[in-house]
Amino acid sequence: MKSDSLLLANIGQLLTMTGDGLGIVENAWVQIEEGRVSDVGQVDSRFQVSDSEVVDCRGCVVLPGFVDPHTHLVFGGWRAHEFEQRLLGKTYKEIAQTGGGILFTVKATRAASEDELYEHALARLREMSAWGTTTVEVKSGYGLDTESELKMLRVARRLGEAGIATVVPTFMGAHSVPEGLDKPSYVRLVIEQMLPKVAEDRLARFCDVFCESIAFSPEETVQILEAGKRYGLLPTVHADEIDSSGGAEVAAQVGAVSASHLLRPSDEGLRQMAEKGVVAVLLPGTCFFLREQHKPPVARMRELGITMALATDFNPGSCTMLAQPLTLQLVCIHYGLTIVEALRGVTVNAARALRLESEIGTIEPGKRADIVITDVPDYRHLAYRFGHNPCRLVLRHGSIVNRPAA
Repeated sequence: MKSDSLLLANIGQLLTMTGDGLGIVENAWVQIEEGRVSDVGQVDSRFQVSDSEVVDCRGCVVLPGFVDPHTHLVFGGWRAHEFEQRLLGKTYKEIAQTGGGILFTVKATRAASEDELYEHALARLREMSAWGTTTVEVKSGYGLDTESELKMLRVARRLGEAGIATVVPTFMGAHSVPEGLDKPSYVRLVIEQMLPKVAEDRLARFCDVFCESIAFSPEETVQILEAGKRYGLLPTVHADEIDSSGGAEVAAQVGAVSASHLLRPSDEGLRQMAEKGVVAVLLPGTCFFLREQHKPPVARMRELGITMALATDFNPGSCTMLAQPLTLQLVCIHYGLTIVEALRGVTVNAARALRLESEIGTIEPGKRADIVITDVPDYRHLAYRFGHNPCRLVLRHGSIVNRPAA
């Protein structure tokens, strides 16, 4: 459905996500004009149906479209065999050290054509949209040579052009060190060859680095991210997932927009993140999928006032979940976030993790009309009904792009 003027009527609970909470408006309506929210209100005796096309929301919850600020959506092949190995007792680190993990996916991604990568990623994006995601970050990082990294980022650009969701591309050439190169040589390749081409072709908005003992040191991470900044790319970091790697400190040092994972950050690193306003992107689906018992220090993040966003971390090895509603359910159950924190984490805070909070993440006049119309009567059901897809209609820029439920 495409209409320049749309009225969402009979909304039981509208979660505007404005202010510090959910910004709930009961018995509400939303007016959309030319893809943006033009007005929001509450039904009263003066309310009149406009000449717009009307969508009956059936007394259910309406909220901003979900934002997923950390995914690895583009890749070749799957790694189901590694999933089985983990169930039999092998760790992520052990699998990676024997040629599995990222390097396994690199081989499959290099071998795949751009069209093949696009078709597979497009199917995944459609599934994400069916679960209410209207904006998604997409990383490279499974190419680890210049042409393959550029190929992945071109696929990300094509995904955005498909019109299903807004795609935010991230260059992550520093995901691992490819076979045949030592780390210093590869860092030089990333900085001297990859970054200039990415910038020249305008293929990415962010630059990310896997700052871990099995990947890149804090010093190498800073070197790459500072180079990315010189090319106009915003920094973000994979930080403190496997070990206390100093990733949180690096994120603060380079002025990163966000840092992801954060299972084992130092307290000093968290203090520095709080001072610099770095958003913490939590990935509970990855912990669940890997059966990781260690959890991020959520209580300390609350104390320090760190903004917490949530993402799926969809990838072929450590989390194959595409649904942000499941992320918010897992983070409440596994990490102990409140329902309000979780809902903010997949909307307005996730938008902040992508520096898009001026455009998306809330429902208020002037913002893009990226909106999910649910089939649930109360916002608590979004966390309570585990595994349920609550999305009845998904709007992107005021147009219905998905009707997941009958």
